[in-house]
Amino acid sequence: MIHQQRNREIANGQRRFAAALAIGFSIFGLAACSRGGAQMPRSSNQPPEPPTVAVAKASLADLSTSVPLTAEFEPFQEVDVMAKVSGYIRRINVDIGDRVREGQVLAVLEMPEMQDDLTRAAAAIQEANAELGAARDELQRAASAHNMAHLSYTRILDVSKGEPGLVPQQEVDEAHSRDLVAEAQVSAAKSRISANQQRIHVAEAEQARLKTLFQYAVISAPFAGVVTRRYANTGSLIQAGTASQTQAMPVVRLSQNSLLRLALPVPESAVPLIRPGKPVDVRVSALNRTFPGRVARFAGKVDKATRTMQTEVDVPNPTLVLIPGMYAEVDLITEKRNRVLSVPSEAVDGSGASTRVFTVGAAGAIEVIPVSLGIEEARRVEIRSGGLKEGDDVVVGPRSGLKQGLKVLPKIIALASDSVP
Repeated sequence: MIHQQRNREIANGQRRFAAALAIGFSIFGLAACSRGGAQMPRSSNQPPEPPTVAVAKASLADLSTSVPLTAEFEPFQEVDVMAKVSGYIRRINVDIGDRVREGQVLAVLEMPEMQDDLTRAAAAIQEANAELGAARDELQRAASAHNMAHLSYTRILDVSKGEPGLVPQQEVDEAHSRDLVAEAQVSAAKSRISANQQRIHVAEAEQARLKTLFQYAVISAPFAGVVTRRYANTGSLIQAGTASQTQAMPVVRLSQNSLLRLALPVPESAVPLIRPGKPVDVRVSALNRTFPGRVARFAGKVDKATRTMQTEVDVPNPTLVLIPGMYAEVDLITEKRNRVLSVPSEAVDGSGASTRVFTVGAAGAIEVIPVSLGIEEARRVEIRSGGLKEGDDVVVGPRSGLKQGLKVLPKIIALASDSVP
């Protein structure tokens, strides 16, 4: 019995030894696997490897500053085409969206009463001419009567003076009176001729006025453009649009879209930089395109309420791809410098007392350089002063832990802000 118990204890001990041995081999295998891909521990006296930093090159670039402004396109000219005279529309030749030329007939009015007025004016001229002819005949008769009366008076007066008392004085006075009456009739005939000539001038002027008004029965385009609205149809009664108090209805609305305006509110700080003819790029988000424009005119006065100056940019639109009312964005360039020393915006450190950049010298050591900045774009910054030179490596990655003289391994990376000088 004792011998069986001892045999069981020996068997249990052998099993525990085998299990411990298996666990030991497993731990040894795992340790061996983990050591297979790792380097040997560094000795305490070997210096650590320098950290790797991302760098980019300082380079020359064209930089500029601008003021972003937003406005909507307006037609260069837009007008409601009115009728000069009243009448019914006999024919209308255009509709909304039609492109028209300058002088093209848009509509024709029907005005029968004006034709009657023209006929009346022509008759008045003929009547005045007839009366002028009669007045000239009357002048001729009056002149003949005056000649006879004057001749008779002259003869009687000569006889009275040659032989005093032969001709009674009363007869002399009557002859003189007839002479004066005949002379007055001549003057009256001349006055009638002048009056009839003036009547002719008045009748001709009235006829010319009516002809001029009759020409307004044809409504033409004042400039080349696009019909953006049509108010009337055939048969519509159009009133004369000559007085502001009348509710006259236009015929069409005409818009000149081949050249568009952008009215930009320029801030007061940028007003001194506005110059006529200055080119600008106009971005239209709806078309995903950029169009050239130029500063054409400005108000020359700052609005007290908004502290802005109204400035207009003209944008050519020969293909009419731009539509009035579309929104546009303009970056109004206020300052521009070509081929200036610049670095990526990520390289500028403004956390300290002064603005600085971290560079990596030829020996691979960090050098901290204070700099002064110039034009700042979204991706690049101008370096105006400091010890930085073209081609220097500037740190664009994290700068925590970097200090003057620290040895690093520079790694040049390509940034979207890099530009070719």
